[in-house]
Amino acid sequence: MGHHSTAAVWDYRAAFEVSKDWNGNLQVLLRNPHGASARVSLHGGQVMSWKNEHGEELLFTSSKAIFKPPKAMRGGIPICFPQFGNSGYLEQHGFARNKVWSIEENPPPLPRNDSHAKSFIDLILKPSTDDLKFWPHSFEYRLRVGLSNDGCLSLISRIRNVNGKAFTFSFAYHTYLSVSDISEVRVEGLETLDFLDNLFQRERCTEQGDALTFESEVDRVYLSCPNAIAVIDHGKKRTIVVRKKGLPDVVVWNPWDKKSKAMLDFGDEEYKQMLCVDGAAVENPITLKPGEEWMGRVELMVVPSSFCSDHLDLH
Repeated sequence: MGHHSTAAVWDYRAAFEVSKDWNGNLQVLLRNPHGASARVSLHGGQVMSWKNEHGEELLFTSSKAIFKPPKAMRGGIPICFPQFGNSGYLEQHGFARNKVWSIEENPPPLPRNDSHAKSFIDLILKPSTDDLKFWPHSFEYRLRVGLSNDGCLSLISRIRNVNGKAFTFSFAYHTYLSVSDISEVRVEGLETLDFLDNLFQRERCTEQGDALTFESEVDRVYLSCPNAIAVIDHGKKRTIVVRKKGLPDVVVWNPWDKKSKAMLDFGDEEYKQMLCVDGAAVENPITLKPGEEWMGRVELMVVPSSFCSDHLDLH
């Protein structure tokens, strides 16, 4: 066998392994040939872990996280669908993160330019009869979680209306990034943008800083954002670039000390080690007519911070 043979053997099934966590939830482990990995729980379709080739964890999970359904797990990347936040009669951030998803064996193909992850898993969520009592809309939600050869993590969501009538939803990939120390972090790509400030009744403000830094609680929805945002962590000398498509907004959240103490599933000091930066569709919810499909994706990539932001093509 020549030295090109490994590529041929690297097939869909071989690139992931299925196991159970200690609560009996099925989970899928993705690996790439260089040792990077991602772990996805079928409880919530939630990415629980994303590690680089050195085995360093790039996502934050609270030491007090509760892993038992129906509670959503505090950390990783919970999926907020069909609503982000707390409005109306649905539970906060919707129900997708609390449902048990299935592995889909034969998903419909993705558009060519959206399918470059070598190791991936396709999950599907459909509403049960009970679910339809709470949110009476039939949908098929397909999620592909992929890990590329260079360690990028991608999440591609396709939501199809298989209903007789239109429905509307808001959405976010509620991404908990692991950081060295929140005071050492800055976010680039949001300067001059308008945002809704959830700490002040969703008041609309304009970002004045040339980068976002953190010295108190932040809970904002930035509107009509560029498709790449850089989270620069001076302490770890690395930058996480969040690229997105189909998701106009970016949610930035850190609970700071008071809120941390009020959350049962979050350590009092853990706000220093995390920052949520979410690709989202919040301000203008998405409406799907019968038969229509929406697609929204994020890709998370790590680059050394010496790789200066001019190269990131943030605009």
